[in-house]
Amino acid sequence: MNASLASLIARITMAELFLPAGLSKIFGYAGTAGFMESQGVPGLLLPGVIALEVLGGLALLAGFQMRYAAWALAAFTLVTALLFHRNLGDQTQMVMFFKNFAIVGGLIALSALGAGAYSVDGRRA
Repeated sequence: MNASLASLIARITMAELFLPAGLSKIFGYAGTAGFMESQGVPGLLLPGVIALEVLGGLALLAGFQMRYAAWALAAFTLVTALLFHRNLGDQTQMVMFFKNFAIVGGLIALSALGAGAYSVDGRRA
């Protein structure tokens, strides 16, 4: 498999995590804001979270400014793990914590690989 095809597959599968998550927060806004506040995170941050997940997911999918999008989503995912999944005594939270770390690793690897030829970035190069 060539690097451009690998990047396309990676971008699609990563975007598939963030786009639905961001959209679901729009439709479950009050519940998500309440959950954030119950964890000590201001609900006022939710519009930024939604924008990052939706716009970052779309950027990954299209391969537009993909390296920046990947790094922004990696940082967001790392912070999410540390804020919301830090109870490692709970097996579900431990799995979520390490899943987030795996996603961070995938996003960093994707940023190193680049968007590839099948992308907006690739067409502009």
